[in-house]
Amino acid sequence: MTVRRTPPLRFSTFTRRGLKAMIHLLASGYLGLLFYAGIKGQLGPDPVETLLNETGIWAIHILIITLFLSPLAKWLPSPEPIKFRRMLGIYVFVYALAHFSTYILFELQLDMALVVGELTKRPYIMVGMVALLLLLALTLTSIQALRRKMGKNWQRLHNLIYLILPLAVLHFTWSQKTFWQEPVFYWIVTAIILSMRLKEKRIFQRVRVPPRTEGSRTR
Repeated sequence: MTVRRTPPLRFSTFTRRGLKAMIHLLASGYLGLLFYAGIKGQLGPDPVETLLNETGIWAIHILIITLFLSPLAKWLPSPEPIKFRRMLGIYVFVYALAHFSTYILFELQLDMALVVGELTKRPYIMVGMVALLLLLALTLTSIQALRRKMGKNWQRLHNLIYLILPLAVLHFTWSQKTFWQEPVFYWIVTAIILSMRLKEKRIFQRVRVPPRTEGSRTR
């Protein structure tokens, strides 16, 4: 009996462009509305704190969604989720940059002496800076021309996304001054994503390295 395989799910060009337009509208629209509400004084008694919380937490949310796209593509199976990964990855950087800019511009008011003092006194800010710089490197090298030019080094660099997630969650945890309550859920999700990545890497290594046969042994 012949087993019929279900063809991979594929979107039409119209559907794919429509979904991307919706993501652009939601991601950029929410960020714009946040800052507009801040300017209008509609973010409560501490608008800077609200901006910091919202931009930071949504940077982590979008990063988690981005990292789940590859497992989702294998589970469906479909190449379609991968086609949204670059766009969402750029929005992770945009939200992280908005988070950092809010802190520097509104919280520290561009006082560079205060910036240096905060970096030395608060390790979680340094951790956040490292995550932001890594995101910057990934965003700048997401251009197709650079990807082709870098070859295998491109994938090695972009594997750092799996380091950025725990750094971002660590930054968030230290800023909350507790591991429990909200941060613990992000650590659980981080553990799931990293364990999936480790399992995927082991499977890939087993596929690449053929098993030794009797004839291949050294006499």
